[in-house]
Amino acid sequence: MSVVIETTLGDITVDLFLNSRPKACFNFLKLCKTKYYNFNLFHTISRSFIAQTGDPTGTRKGGESIFGVIDGPSKRYFEMENEPRIRHTHPGLISFVGGEDNMIGSQFFITLGEDLTYLDGHHCVFGEVVEGMNVLEDINEIICDKDDRPYKDVRITHTVILDDPYPDPEKITIPSRSPSPSAERLAGGRIAPDEDVDETLGKSAREVAELQAEREAKARATILEMIGDIPDADVAPPENVLFVCKLNPVTTDDDLEIIFSRFGKIKSCEVIRDRKSGDSLQYAFIEFEEQKSCEDAYFKMDNVLIDDRRIHVDFSQSVSKIKWLGKGRGVKYLDEKSAKSGLDFSERTRESHKNNSNTKKYNKEEKHYSRREHDREYQKDSEKKRNRSSEKYSHREYSYRENKDKHKKDSRRERDEDRHYKEKSRSNKESSKSHRKDSRSHEKRKKYSSSESDSDNYRKRRHRR
Repeated sequence: MSVVIETTLGDITVDLFLNSRPKACFNFLKLCKTKYYNFNLFHTISRSFIAQTGDPTGTRKGGESIFGVIDGPSKRYFEMENEPRIRHTHPGLISFVGGEDNMIGSQFFITLGEDLTYLDGHHCVFGEVVEGMNVLEDINEIICDKDDRPYKDVRITHTVILDDPYPDPEKITIPSRSPSPSAERLAGGRIAPDEDVDETLGKSAREVAELQAEREAKARATILEMIGDIPDADVAPPENVLFVCKLNPVTTDDDLEIIFSRFGKIKSCEVIRDRKSGDSLQYAFIEFEEQKSCEDAYFKMDNVLIDDRRIHVDFSQSVSKIKWLGKGRGVKYLDEKSAKSGLDFSERTRESHKNNSNTKKYNKEEKHYSRREHDREYQKDSEKKRNRSSEKYSHREYSYRENKDKHKKDSRRERDEDRHYKEKSRSNKESSKSHRKDSRSHEKRKKYSSSESDSDNYRKRRHRR
């Protein structure tokens, strides 16, 4: 059993659990048949959680069941079905919103996340989305305010029932066509789906330019936040620091401090210089103790002539003295020495050495001394490595010789054994040969002796005759 829900972002096909939730499915089907959900607003969209609709007023407090539509407000809600248990385990499940005492009406939501099992028992699952998951993904990406109400409207435009196995109640009124949207149905919305918003409408060219500049600045700040250069895109620079540019290269820190001190007490004044050459880069930062002093200097010192140069002043936009401690750990405002502009790593190290009372003064003698110490340590380490390698080599050579001698002994013993075996086999062969020869001679002698005895016997018998 399927129902097609047409929305402003696309169509969603829902299969209903008729056997498990017959009463909830009956309520949903008949409300769809009476076009109750047409032009309903998705008034709550919480990312990776739910998208809720079903309230014709869009206030999150309206809606009634089909029984309330037929029989009046006394039957606005009915008790939901809990058996068999169907859990909110994956995206695309459609469920009626449960109220007090497990009562449900017309409002329902579609799950946008997984493992929402804590909703079990409070809300009634009666179907699931089988087609249009891409539409749910688009709904999940809608931009909403802090109350999960979308800025741009997402509405149900139409519902189509593919098959209705339940007979219609007697008092039900089924319209012949989809009704036109009324003011009540369109209430609660913000930006219509087909509405083009022109933010520059009614603004002057200057206001449009300011809006464009603000967007570009916001985009740049967002990029700096993404790469970890600043802790937050909305981080604000200090309001008591003045930026001064277009200075004469001969203007010094003391000159600026004397000129600007008439507006208030100055905490620091620094002309930014090149690291290698020490030449002025012709801009400076002046930090006042009070914000009002900085504002007075801003309004009165712009385009003032200092050392034959007309300077320009502005509020500082630098956040170099703000160090990000990491995500969720906030920021730290560095002191003047650690945040001093123009110092590289080695120079900052020297500054820390100077400030440390237990550290010797950094000078040439100490530098040469440390270099000699380094050379000595290096020689000691190299001698240790050579000794270790020689010991390893000697041990390796000794083991090689020992194995070589052992191999020679084994080969010599094997050769002796082979020689002994060959000699023994040769002697055995010779002995067997001599034995065969002796046996042959013995047989011959025996045969010869037997022949002689026969001849003698013959002669004796003949003589007798």
